[in-house]
Amino acid sequence: MANLIILILPIVAIFLMFRSQKKRQQQAASMQATLQPGAGVRTIGGMYAQVKAVNDETVELEVAPGVVVHYTKGAVAAVLEPLEYDAIINGRPAEADEEPAAEAEDTEKPLSLAKDAEADATETK
Repeated sequence: MANLIILILPIVAIFLMFRSQKKRQQQAASMQATLQPGAGVRTIGGMYAQVKAVNDETVELEVAPGVVVHYTKGAVAAVLEPLEYDAIINGRPAEADEEPAAEAEDTEKPLSLAKDAEADATETK
């Protein structure tokens, strides 16, 4: 009985490894098939770019304004959401819309206090 378990265990482990690898390959193939111009992507090398054109085996990526390079479709590691891509490229958090309004309120108060102080100083002279 113990010998049978020792023989079956490696076979099951190999089956599970092949199954997970096949699933990852299918996910990558479906992601590469759905690439569209205008999408933000990350390559396997960690470079962020925007898709300009999709060919049979290659994809044209704009890595900087006016700089287009050709990569194989397999080099694309992930397709990013538009907000995530914008946040990464522009170096700001994706939900930064609320923060500048709060900062603007904080900067207005000291200015109004400074104006009041100037007005008091001119009145006393």
